Amino acid sequence: MAPDSDELGRLAERAAQGDRAAVDLLIERYLPDLHAFVRLRAGPVVRARESSSDIVQSVCREVIEHIDRFRFPSEGAFKQWLCTTALRKILNRQDYWLAQKRDALRDVPMGSNGGDGELLARYHSFSSPSQQASLKEELERVERAFEELPEEYREVITLAHVLGLSRAEIAGQMGKSEGAVRVLLHRALARMSALLNPPAAG
Repeated sequence: MAPDSDELGRLAERAAQGDRAAVDLLIERYLPDLHAFVRLRAGPVVRARESSSDIVQSVCREVIEHIDRFRFPSEGAFKQWLCTTALRKILNRQDYWLAQKRDALRDVPMGSNGGDGELLARYHSFSSPSQQASLKEELERVERAFEELPEEYREVITLAHVLGLSRAEIAGQMGKSEGAVRVLLHRALARMSALLNPPAAG
């Protein structure tokens, strides 16, 4: 059974005190969300060259190694820390691959970690599913549409629907008011829907 919000809050408090077991439990709890976040935010350059699972593992290692830096004992703060760590790694990897002279968009076999169904379930928290597409096709369909969104839209969707942050937490992360976050999220989801369901030609 998934831990409730009170239990997650207690785990975050223990994590802030350096409790490794609490850190492990929190990471396990948010692993599917983190995987979806990394897949969506990595973009085509990084996604074509590296497994999102490898990036997730690197994020988890860094969080465990530097738990002493976690100073804000709340569930939301822990999720934001995961998000910030992941985004920094993604940007570093993107800069690395863009600096390479060889083709950064060469396809690399990713394999399957068995989590694509769970990943897609998270995608469908902010997108409408296609009834005809296969699992792989549906993942690619959503990711292609997501890449077409402005950066601010991508950020607010992943914070709200992948990491599950509250409007107040998102406002703090993005430096906006809660009202502005609500409007931005509404527009982002509307744009995502339009990209996934374009009007029929003719």
